[in-house]
Amino acid sequence: MELRQIKYFIEVAKREHVTDAAHALHVAQSAVSRQIFNLEAELGVDLFIREGRTVKLTPIGRIFLDHMEQAIHVIDDATQVVEEYTDPERGTIHIGFPTSMATYILPTAISAFREQYPDVKFELHQGSYSELKEAVVKGSVNMALLGPVPANEKKLQGTILFTEDIVALLPMNHPKATAPALYLNDLRHDSFVLFPEGFVLRDIIINGCQQLGFQPTVSFEGEDIDAIKGLVSAGLGISLVPEITLVDCLPRATVKKAVVEPSISRTVGVIIPSERQLLPTEKLFYEFLKDFFLRLEEFQY
Repeated sequence: MELRQIKYFIEVAKREHVTDAAHALHVAQSAVSRQIFNLEAELGVDLFIREGRTVKLTPIGRIFLDHMEQAIHVIDDATQVVEEYTDPERGTIHIGFPTSMATYILPTAISAFREQYPDVKFELHQGSYSELKEAVVKGSVNMALLGPVPANEKKLQGTILFTEDIVALLPMNHPKATAPALYLNDLRHDSFVLFPEGFVLRDIIINGCQQLGFQPTVSFEGEDIDAIKGLVSAGLGISLVPEITLVDCLPRATVKKAVVEPSISRTVGVIIPSERQLLPTEKLFYEFLKDFFLRLEEFQY
């Protein structure tokens, strides 16, 4: 089995088309077909179901693809380790993040890091909570910022950087807009604007409401924190959002209120694989993150 065969196989599997894969690889279509044929002959199984130049993975082909993608990530990491070994201050960091950390947490950390290490490059990968955990496990990224930080995950190591409050975002004309603080129970009859099902921030809010014996009425959903803030700004409902997403400015015609009884919070931190070593430059950034947010928290208090 050759590395070239594996790369050809992954490209064909991704595009489900031999000719398109050949164009992307800048080789002849016949060369791709020949290498796939040789790979299948060596393995003794059919990896694809063929319909002309269009192909679909067989069940065993899907399993093989999962393993080969992980193998390629390991090879890429090894190559990068060699490149960074002599100078980790010039490497590349691949990091995942959710939408709620896109406007302040990640940019603030990267900006401070680049002041010390201006030659380090970043490749950013945005995804949902579950997508980012899977990406770190499989190796498409080696670290991700997440909130809350997952616990007791066999293949992940989580480090809490700080804990933040979840606050209420209300339209300016809301009856509780002038209240000094807000009881969560005060919102039981409101229409909520939340992330869709499957998003961990939605689960945190739903669980907080259920502690008080009510199921919130969700009238609108948005996959992006800015979309949620915009819907609240338009007067279409209220929301509960991480306080740090409002640090720069409040959306127009809205107010921010602390929530009490129960107060709602989440841990925010970084996850890395427990079964793989970080690349040299990634390790540099990982240690920086822990120190940076510790110093930031000490400064705030």
